[in-house]
Amino acid sequence: MRVARLDIVRKHPRALWNSHVTGLVLGLVLLLTFLLTGHGLGASGFTTSLAATASQALAPTATAHNNYFGPMFEDDNIPLNAWITWEVIGVAIGAVVAAFMAGRFRWQIDGPPRLRVRARLILAVAGGLLAGFGARVSLGCTSGLGLSGAATLATAGFVFLMGFFLAGLAGGFVLKRYWN
Repeated sequence: MRVARLDIVRKHPRALWNSHVTGLVLGLVLLLTFLLTGHGLGASGFTTSLAATASQALAPTATAHNNYFGPMFEDDNIPLNAWITWEVIGVAIGAVVAAFMAGRFRWQIDGPPRLRVRARLILAVAGGLLAGFGARVSLGCTSGLGLSGAATLATAGFVFLMGFFLAGLAGGFVLKRYWN
């Protein structure tokens, strides 16, 4: 049986950007974001807003009494009516458009080649849950706390980045055997 797969990859896709140029552009986008909006980049706040909205739809009374989600709905506020929602939607649309334009769009499940697809998905979900938990505990994600925090010379931003890289290094050592 043949598996349906969407693959729009050119025979010779465009080259990836140089990492130094990419870093410079990211820095300029971050600076422009600070100048135009007064805040930095971030993404994990969107998933929090999404979770709060889902909670409100499923259990409005419990959500209203929840110390974490409840305040997000005070004064008839709608959590998804925030700049971060449009930022995440824009990043997703931009990524898809860029992948199509570069001839690199494809649906695939990446991960260690020695693991089956199911194990890769389990690792992805576990990693996503850990990253989401870490983002909530540290009050920011890699872009919100790491990039934007470090750009404003916040100690928490640098501490977060050090912890993030050390955790990645440790995880790399643990999972290395599955990649060889």
